[in-house]
Amino acid sequence: MFRTTEISDPKFESDHLRFITVKSENLKGRGDICVFVPPIENAENLPLVILLHGVYGSAWVWSQKAGVHRTAMQMIEQGKILPMIIAMPSDGLWGDGSGYLSHNQKNFENWIVHDVPNAVRENISAVSISSNLFIAGLSMGGFGALRLGLKHADKFKAIAAHSSITEIDQMRLFVEEAIENYEQDDIRENSVLGALEKYGGHPKIRFDCGTDDELITQNRALHSALVRLKVQHVYKEYSGGHDWSYWQKHIKKTLLFFAEK
Repeated sequence: MFRTTEISDPKFESDHLRFITVKSENLKGRGDICVFVPPIENAENLPLVILLHGVYGSAWVWSQKAGVHRTAMQMIEQGKILPMIIAMPSDGLWGDGSGYLSHNQKNFENWIVHDVPNAVRENISAVSISSNLFIAGLSMGGFGALRLGLKHADKFKAIAAHSSITEIDQMRLFVEEAIENYEQDDIRENSVLGALEKYGGHPKIRFDCGTDDELITQNRALHSALVRLKVQHVYKEYSGGHDWSYWQKHIKKTLLFFAEK
């Protein structure tokens, strides 16, 4: 599948994290993936969660700023969730954030939807084509999870998002690159609701936002629109802002949501 692949050596790994770098045609170069692999002997067909970061980050941020791998391991040991693999890819490292879209001669969308699960399947024996696939993210990654999950509903069993951008124009709040870089030819591709309108069917959806988050109005508007369209989903608000303390706390809700599917 990939011309070159590098994977970390188990004797140097810690906290059940592995690291994969593959050469991707979609990125026109190499892409990184941090993978949480729980120590389950002879595991097969474990669920795969693709967890997307926000602007400024990369493959390391969910583990090194939120400790999601430790949260998942603790929940597995407590019997709250069944074992799962969590793949945390870079977004392609374009500008302040790629938006998980296709632009500037690179296809950041296909990197996530196709390359990441294929790279994990090739390198992690506990994941196979039979594994259930989930997608989640925060902020820009929340936009990526919602949009890609709706667009590729045949691939993902459920979607979850935290503090999400809901339309690509909201990237202006975070990046210095011109918004024209992100805009797609079909305007429906530029928003979560547009993707729903264009592609129709959808997996199970859960999203939440902090009441002090700068994106709370947009998340409330998305929720209202989904209610109006009679799209089944779960939406929650909690105290907190657009920060890692919020995401570290509430990623547990996403893991539980996926474990129930």
